[in-house]
Amino acid sequence: MAKKHDGFRVNFPVTPHVLRHSKAMGMLKSGIPLIYIKDFLGHANVTTTEVYARADCEAKRIALEGTYKELQTGELPKWEEDLGLMQWLTGLGK
Repeated sequence: MAKKHDGFRVNFPVTPHVLRHSKAMGMLKSGIPLIYIKDFLGHANVTTTEVYARADCEAKRIALEGTYKELQTGELPKWEEDLGLMQWLTGLGK
């Protein structure tokens, strides 16, 4: 049904595992402790569930890199033309 919707755009098959993974990631992002997510998913060991925590860190890194803006535009200010700054700098030598 989702594939019939105009707004549905994914380039991979949507399987029950994809839905399960999405639910687990949503739980993790909302602050639910990993041990509870482990129980919800029925994992025998929390190390199996830690895959979601690593994926979440990667998602955060990608999101942060996507918001990075270049701080320097290439054009440096002409500090010599700032009279107040020049007076202050001159006063340091006295």
